[in-house]
Amino acid sequence: MASIDNIKDKIVNGGGLFTFLRSSVAAQIASWTDMGIRMVFYAFVFAALEPFYRSNLSVAVGAVVGGIVNCCINYRFTFHAKGQSVKAVGVKYLLVWTGSLLLNMYGTTFVTMMLSHWEWLISLGFKPDGIFAASTLLVSLIVSLAWNFVLQRNFVYRPSPFDRYAISFIDFFSTKKSRRGSGGDTSKA
Repeated sequence: MASIDNIKDKIVNGGGLFTFLRSSVAAQIASWTDMGIRMVFYAFVFAALEPFYRSNLSVAVGAVVGGIVNCCINYRFTFHAKGQSVKAVGVKYLLVWTGSLLLNMYGTTFVTMMLSHWEWLISLGFKPDGIFAASTLLVSLIVSLAWNFVLQRNFVYRPSPFDRYAISFIDFFSTKKSRRGSGGDTSKA
């Protein structure tokens, strides 16, 4: 039983390859959530919109939901960042997520529009929804590996000099909000 416990501990707490495997599990859960939401919005909710808006808005809605799922799983399970400031992680994740959102939105739209003009794909029977699905899968895989994993592993869930600025940013807006709620009194008790 000791060897099974060692294997389990390596998978749950190990670094290197095991961090990548945990990240892959978290990314898959978030990606399937993202893509499911994205496809529902593309096929049904935004079906009446012009293709450019239909694609971008569908990707954006899916990315928001997938991003929230991914951040929560990564904080606890993947990168074991429990000791890190939630404020700093939140701001850094938002920055990386925003880049990911833009890369996914415009990347998916660009690839979809490019593939939609390839007559041989259409002659093979590809429909607009199939081209969109293939574009979504391709772009999200590239962004996930080349952008999200690298930046989350090396920036978001690790302490950095940027953390103090991220925390100050959150504190500035939190303090400002509490000042407004207390009638403008900024004195400390």
